[in-house]
Amino acid sequence: MKGFAMLSIGKVGWIEKEKPAPGPFDAIVRPLAVAPCTSDIHTVFEGAIGERHNMILGHEAVGEVVEVGSEVKDFKPGDRVVVPAITPDWRTSEVQRGYHQHSGGMLAGWKFSNVKDGVFGEFFHVNDADMNLAHLPKEIPLEAAVMIPDMMTTGFHGAELANIKLGDTVCVIGIGPVGLMSVAGANHLGAGRIFAVGSRKHCCDIALEYGATDIINYKNGDIVEQILKATDGKGVDKVVIAGGDVHTFAQAVKMIKPGSDIGNVNYLGEGDNIDIPRSEWGVGMGHKHIHGGLCPGGRLRMERLIDLVFYKRVDPSKLVTHVFRGFDNIEKAFMLMKDKPKDLIKPVVILA
Repeated sequence: MKGFAMLSIGKVGWIEKEKPAPGPFDAIVRPLAVAPCTSDIHTVFEGAIGERHNMILGHEAVGEVVEVGSEVKDFKPGDRVVVPAITPDWRTSEVQRGYHQHSGGMLAGWKFSNVKDGVFGEFFHVNDADMNLAHLPKEIPLEAAVMIPDMMTTGFHGAELANIKLGDTVCVIGIGPVGLMSVAGANHLGAGRIFAVGSRKHCCDIALEYGATDIINYKNGDIVEQILKATDGKGVDKVVIAGGDVHTFAQAVKMIKPGSDIGNVNYLGEGDNIDIPRSEWGVGMGHKHIHGGLCPGGRLRMERLIDLVFYKRVDPSKLVTHVFRGFDNIEKAFMLMKDKPKDLIKPVVILA
């Protein structure tokens, strides 16, 4: 089979590999729609998780089951499915501890384009199919559905990590596709005032549609100063970091109140250390809590997000700005994600 792969750090290309085979609990899926992710760009061009050779890329897909193992009970060939970006091994101690994303070791629940071939192939393997796949209702368009496996679950997890409560004042730093879903997540969790930090008009407009009340443009000056001015010096209750770099944590710490929470879902591709300002962190005693987490995966998480889309609570298709058709256009969509033109939020490739 053909696949679009990371050949080595800084290099991508098309390769041929054998079609994968399922184990007794597994499934083989043919992609119907895929989407490249900024995480793929960090992995390839920054070497963020180390060297990978001839590894098929991609971890955002919806597809059609083509083969299942002998022990799979709930899925059969022909079923249309949402495939989470995170596909844990559910028989691990980490799952019993409540951290399925790290089943088998830190970040090991993230298998596609990390520890095994991803979804940018003509076929791909899904471990533990009954626990990791979710049925895709025919009423949900593919463009919306393919935002569920990563963008929705990651963005909403940022809001969850920040422990947003009813009426909280929240700042979401970075309103690319994940940050926009964090705005939507904060809104659904009951935030009162929501600041969205960004500069691109299209992203700002969509942030307002998802529930942001204020836009903070970092091109207009220091975002901490802007937040403090807008809140009469009080700061915010919660911060979600969905963009930026290792220096963004300092901004978050400076703008939150004591007893507050920062939720980080930004993939830090570069840098050795994170900046945390000593004084504004209460010299280590300010009760300003930083939570960083890999997005939840698995069947139940996907089913719950599917319900949000199916019942029109959230429309993730607003994230999709570029639609390509045909398997060979995966490379074009991938490079678009690398170059990030101003009108881009998220590209999707339809293969059905």
